[in-house]
Parts: sequence; C-alpha cells; structure tokens
Amino acid sequence: MSNDVDVVVVGAGLSGLIAARALRRSGAAVLVLEAGDRCGGRAYSVTSSLGSPLDLGGQWVGHDHHRLMALADELGATRFTMHTPTMPSFADGSRRVRVTSPSILAAVFGLAAVSAGRRVRRRQTWATTSVQSWLDRVPGGARRLLEVVAAISWTADPQRFSVRTMMSLIDVQGGLVTMLSTKGGAQDGLVVEGIGYLVDRLVDDLGSAVRTNCVVTGIERSDDRVVVRTASGDIGAREVIVAVPPPVAARITHHPPLPAGRISMEHGTFMGSVYKAIAVYPTPFWRESGDAEMILIDRPGVAVFDTSPPGGPGHLCLLVGGAEAHDLDDLDPEGRRRLLLGRIAGHLGDAIREPVDWHEKAWHLDDHVGGGYIAVPQLGAGHDELPMSAQAIGRVHWAGAETASEHPGYLDGAIGAGERAAEEVTRALRTRA
Repeated sequence: MSNDVDVVVVGAGLSGLIAARALRRSGAAVLVLEAGDRCGGRAYSVTSSLGSPLDLGGQWVGHDHHRLMALADELGATRFTMHTPTMPSFADGSRRVRVTSPSILAAVFGLAAVSAGRRVRRRQTWATTSVQSWLDRVPGGARRLLEVVAAISWTADPQRFSVRTMMSLIDVQGGLVTMLSTKGGAQDGLVVEGIGYLVDRLVDDLGSAVRTNCVVTGIERSDDRVVVRTASGDIGAREVIVAVPPPVAARITHHPPLPAGRISMEHGTFMGSVYKAIAVYPTPFWRESGDAEMILIDRPGVAVFDTSPPGGPGHLCLLVGGAEAHDLDDLDPEGRRRLLLGRIAGHLGDAIREPVDWHEKAWHLDDHVGGGYIAVPQLGAGHDELPMSAQAIGRVHWAGAETASEHPGYLDGAIGAGERAAEEVTRALRTRA
C-alpha cells in the first residue's frame, strides 16, 4: 500500500488544527482525523438565543498568551479585557467572607507556603504525598477555601495527584499570582466571537482535509511509513502526529508497542472533572450595584465570572471542578440551574434566577475529550511533573496542550505544542525524503 498522505494528525483540537495548518502551508499533504462529531476538542462554542457566542470550553486569553493573541488577531477576532475587580469576593452560603478573615488569611499563608515549596519540589516526600493529605493538615475554614481553589484550578481529585505535581502545575502555569488572577493574569481577556470562531476558521482553511466521526484505533510503525487504523479503513502516511490528551491517546494500540515509559505516562494520567455553565441576560445588570466575580466556598464550590462582551448581553460564567462536579450529574438541567443561580441570587439579586438562556457542559462526560482542563499525572505513577514528554517515537510525534513547554493546559499552550510538532515533522519529512 502506498502512502495516502504525508502526515496524519490524530485529533482536531486546537493543537492538532494548528499543526495541520502549518504543515499544509509548508507543502505537505495532511489529513486530520477526529473521533467526535465536531472539531475543537476542549474548545467549544455555542450561540445564545440573543445571538452572542458562548464558550463552554477554554476561553481565556492570559496577559502573556501571545500565541493566542496573534491567532485571534490574524483570524479577525475581537479581543477584550474581562470586567473584573481587583480580587474576587468570597461567600459561604449567604454570608460574605471578609478578605481579612482568619480563614482567608490562613489560606493565603498556605498558598504562599506552596509557592515557596516549589524551590524544593523534587523532595521525595512531596512525590508521595497527595494533595488531599496536604489539605488535611490545614485548619477547617482555610482548608475548605483551598479545596475549592484547587478544584477550580486543576479540576482533579486531590487524592489522585501529588503535592509535587501541584507544585509543577503552579510553576508551569506562571506561578500562583498569574494562575489565579483575572486582570493581568491567566484570565485577563476574552474573544467576542468565541474561541469556536478560531476553530471554525482553521477548519475552513483545511477544508476536506478534516474528517470527523473517524476513530483511530491503532498505529503501525515501520522504517519507511506509518499505517493508521480506523473503523472505516487504513490510511498510510510518512509521519503521524497524535494531538489528543494522554489518557485518550492510551486507547490507541501501537505495533510495535510503544516504549514502557510512554505507556506508563499515558496510562498514569487522568483528566480532571469540570462542569461549566453560562447564564445569559439582556444586560449585565449586576454591575449597577457591584461586581459579580466571586468564589462560593460552600458545597458545591463554585467560581463565578462576569464574561459579558462589550455592549452586552450579560454573561455569567460558572465553574464547578473536581469531585463536586460529579455531584451535579444526578440533577437535570433545570435542577442545576435552580441550584447554582439560587445560591448566587443571595448576592446579586433575585433577577439572577431568571436568565433568558442557559447553556452547560460537563466535560467529564465527554467521551472524546475525557474531561478538563488538563491531563494530570497520577500519584505514584513515576512521572509527576509537566510538561509531558513529546519525544518522537519513530515516525510518531506528539502534540496537545500537555506537551507545551510554555502555558501547558491553556489554549496558548495548545497552539505552541501544535507549532512545535509541525516544525518537528517538517524537518523529518525533509530528512527522510
């Protein structure tokens, strides 16, 4: 069988699409295979009944996410700075928690200790200590706040990953201040048209080179080519890029088998659990009396953001991460809406209970993505730091946000990983021509 294309890209998330576009521009014949019925991976936009784009997946443009800024500008999208206070407010039920309260101050002290501990994160004790064990040593009120912050930041079960992994995540995501900040931090800006607009423009550019509903089941390597196995037939290529999260990549069989280290890495990671909802209103009316951004620390822990575009309508974004995201699975959409908006109403007014539109997505129930925001190394798996390895194995290369050397887990990191993989494959095509 002759090669059908130069390169097969497995996964039509942002990283895979960026890699495919770069390779296409270099003159390579490329085919992108996506298991799901849509492109974008962890980026997913819908349109509200008022006509406003809503990002149910990744959406934020960090203050130093230059690759994402450049892509948005290139594709004609409109960036804007999110409406945000200097720092979010905190609430426990109907009670506001002062930033000077003992629990807040203790939590800040705990986070500062973690930040300082990054300098010694290679200590073996941190590799064998779960985040939950660390949290259990923190006094009650502060512990609960830290649990919510950790769940929203990494969406992972704290019993399943180590303190050293947590320190690594803090390190590669720019430090605690950048990671947790909105203005001037990782959640600094947004795109009016939605991240899905960027995905759609990339897909339009690639045209028939993108195939959805095409599940890759296996990859066979030889000295002179790669055969990609799918349910609808085999595809021959000179090189292949796997651009899906490691736990999803683990579903693909390889012949000959991958090296033990690669197998251990893919099977020793897990996707976080996260539920995201956006409530839509004719205007962001809550701004008349204050800011909406807050963290609710009673159960389930919720982060609330004002993601309204300039000129309206009003968008309230709600995030529930970690194990508490699963607690919402037993409710129907109406039940989740009543529960979550009912808790916010005590702080922003009863009008919050009646949005004109409500959209939601539980990423841990998306079989093709597996969860969000990022694949996290399992406690005791033997590899506990990010970024994850992208070392090529023969003619098989790796992309995806987890492999990014800068901003892993973010949209900007996905773009960087796609660009890096494309450069690597371009060199390989020239060398092996």
